[in-house]
Amino acid sequence: MIKRNRLKISNELYRFIEDEALPGSEVLSDGFWEGLSQLVYELAPKNRELLTIREQMQTKINEWHTTRNWSDNRTQYETFLKEIGYLEPKGMPFQIETANVDDEIANLAGPQLVVPVNNARYAINAANARWGSLYDALYGTDVIDEQNGAERGTTYNPLRGQQVILYARKFLDQIVPLEKGSHLQSTGYRIEQNQLIVEMGNEQSILKEPSKFKGFTGDVTMPSSILLQNNGLHVEIQIDRHHPIGKVDLAGVKDLMIESALSTILDFEDSVAAVDAEDKVLVYRNWLGLMKGTLKATFKKGSREIQRELNTDRTYKTTAGEERLLRGRSLLIVRNVGHLMTSNMILDEKNEEVPEGIIDTVISSLLAKHDLLKAPGCLRNSEQSSVYIVKPKMHGSAEVAFANELFNRVEDLLGLKRYTLKIGVMDEERRTSINLENCIRQVKNRIVFINTGFLDRTGDEIHTSMLAGPVIRKNDMKHSCWLQAYEKSNVDNGLLCGLPGVAQIGKGMWAMPDRMKEMMELKIGHLEAGGSTAWVPSPTAATLHALHYHQVNVSNVQKELEQKIQDRTGDILTLPLTNEGWSPQIIQQELDNNAQGLLGYVVRWVEHGVGCSKVPDIHDVGLMEDRATLRISSQHMANWLHHGICTKEQVLETLKRMAKIVDEQNDDDPLYHPMSANFEESIAFQAACELILKGKDQPSGYTEPILHRRRLQYKIQNAAKKS
Repeated sequence: MIKRNRLKISNELYRFIEDEALPGSEVLSDGFWEGLSQLVYELAPKNRELLTIREQMQTKINEWHTTRNWSDNRTQYETFLKEIGYLEPKGMPFQIETANVDDEIANLAGPQLVVPVNNARYAINAANARWGSLYDALYGTDVIDEQNGAERGTTYNPLRGQQVILYARKFLDQIVPLEKGSHLQSTGYRIEQNQLIVEMGNEQSILKEPSKFKGFTGDVTMPSSILLQNNGLHVEIQIDRHHPIGKVDLAGVKDLMIESALSTILDFEDSVAAVDAEDKVLVYRNWLGLMKGTLKATFKKGSREIQRELNTDRTYKTTAGEERLLRGRSLLIVRNVGHLMTSNMILDEKNEEVPEGIIDTVISSLLAKHDLLKAPGCLRNSEQSSVYIVKPKMHGSAEVAFANELFNRVEDLLGLKRYTLKIGVMDEERRTSINLENCIRQVKNRIVFINTGFLDRTGDEIHTSMLAGPVIRKNDMKHSCWLQAYEKSNVDNGLLCGLPGVAQIGKGMWAMPDRMKEMMELKIGHLEAGGSTAWVPSPTAATLHALHYHQVNVSNVQKELEQKIQDRTGDILTLPLTNEGWSPQIIQQELDNNAQGLLGYVVRWVEHGVGCSKVPDIHDVGLMEDRATLRISSQHMANWLHHGICTKEQVLETLKRMAKIVDEQNDDDPLYHPMSANFEESIAFQAACELILKGKDQPSGYTEPILHRRRLQYKIQNAAKKS
C-alpha cells in the first residue's frame, strides 16, 4: 500500500487516482491527499457514531417488542418511538431551494434506468437509451401478442410487423391527433407554410395542435424525419421509402424513435459486486469514461466484433430555418454506497478501513469534475454544471445531515462551488419514511430526487419489527396498509416541500423484463400516483414506459394530489404482522419461493461477481435481482424462522432442494459450479445459509457484510487454485 499523509491507499486505487483521475481535474496531488486525509479523520468517527445510534435504537425496539404486544399498545408504540428519537418532531414548513438543475430532472417527466457501472457495455447502452426504436420494442416483446400468425420467430414476420405499425399509428393518434382523419390513413408527411401536412391519398390534414410539430430533417417536400413533442417528450417519425419497412408502408415510415430514458442511475451500490480495489477501480474507471465521454466497449455478437460508444446529439431543422439540437444521451446520475460498509482500499493510521461511502463521494465527484471542465462546444452530461449523486440507505434526518456535511467538505476539497453536488435521497428505510420532511430539510439546497422502493423498504420493515411477531407473506406486503401509506406519503412530502419543477419524485423498479405487456398495463399507475420518474430494467422497457408519460400529464396529477396531502404516520407504523395459521403446504411454498430466488442471486454474486442479473424464479419467470431482492427474501425467512413458523432443519432442507433446481437452471453455463455437488464446500451455498440463519443479527438486515466476506473468500480460494 502507498502511504500519503495519514492514509494508506491500495496500489491499484492510488495509481488510478494519480494517473487517470487527477490529471485534467485542476486538483493537485498533494492537496488532494492532504484534504482527503483530513476529511477522513474528521468525518469517519461521525459515520461510526451514526451507525452506533442505529444499533442502539434497534436494540431498544427489540426490547420493547419482547415485553409488549404491539397490536394492544399502538399508541404507546408511537410514543416510545418519539422518546428514543426514532420518530422526530415536525419542523416548520419550508420549500426546497435547489438551483442549477437540468431539465431532465427539474421539468421533464420520464423513465429512469438503473445500470451497474462496472459493465461498460450496459453503461453505454443505458446512456444511449435516451432514444429508442418503438418498432423494435414492440416487435421483440409480448406487448404484441403472437396470435393468428404473429409469432416472433427467427426471421422477420410481416404479419407481426403490421401489428407493430398499427400500434404505433394508434399511439400517434393519441398524442398528436389530426384535425380530421387518422395517422392510420397517412400516405405521406411534408412541411408546407411552416405546418406539418399529413397526406391521406387525395386528402390532407394538419395536427389539432400544430405547435406539437417541432422540426424535421431532409427536404420540406420529402422529409426524412418529423420531430413531434408532447408533454415535454419528443417522438421522431423516421421516413425512408427504400428501407425494408418503409417501402411497404404507405407513408414510407420505417420507425418511430421515442425519447425514452431521460435519466440513468449509474450504480456503485446494489447492482454491483465490488468488494476490493480491483473491483472498485473498474467501477470508477467506467464512471470516469462516461464523464469524459470516451467510454467504449467491444464485444462479439456471433462472428462479428462490435464496438459501442456514446451517442452524439441529434440535429433537426425548424420551420424558421434554424438548427435545433436535442440531447442524444440520458442524463447520468451516480449512486454511491450508503453509510454502512467500509473498504480496505484505504486504511487510516490505526489500520482501520475507511467508510466506503466517504471514498465514493470523494472519488465519484473528482471524476465528474472532468465533465464540468469540458471546453465550450463539447458534449456535457450536465448543462447546468451540476453533479448528481444518489445516496441510499440513510436512516433519519441526522444521517442525511451527515451526507450534506460530507458533500460540503468534498466541494471544498475539489474546488467546487457550494451545492454543485446535488443529492438524491432514497426513501427505503422506515426511519427515513416517517421523517422524510425533516430529511429533505437537511438538504433543501441540493436535493434533486426522492424515491420509493418496495424491496429494500420491506426488508427494513421486517428487520425493524423482527421480534414483534411473524410477518405476512411476501407478496401480500404489496397490498399492506403500511406500504400503501408509505408510497402516498413519499409523494405527499415531495409535493409539500416543493419538489415539482425542481426535483424528481421517483417510483420503483419493474422487475420482470420479459413481461412488457403487463408492465404497460400496470406501470402507468406510477404516474397516476404522482411519480415524475420510475425505474425500468432495460432500454427496451424505457422506450415502452415512455409512452405512459405521453398518456398522463404528471404535472397535472401532482397539482391534484396537492389538495389531498395528509399525515400518514399512523398507517406507515402499522406493522405487517399476522396471526393466520397457514397450512404446511403454504409455508413450504413460501420457503421454496424465497430460497430459490435467494440462491439464484447469491451464487452469481459470490462466484461470478455479478451484482444484478435476470434470475429465473421457481416458475422460470426471469426477474431482475439485486441486493434489495436478497434483503427482503433473507429477512422474511429469518423472521419466520425466529417465530417458529418453520424450523432450521426445514430451512436447510429447502435450501438444499432449491439449490438443485438452481443448478439445473444454470446447467448451460460452462463457468457455473453446482452447489449441490458439495454443499459444505460451496461458498455460495454457505453464504445463502448464513444470510438466513444469521439474518436477525445483521445490521438493519443488510446483506452486504456477508456477501462481501464470502465473495472475498471465493476470490482468494480461486486465486490459490489457479496458482
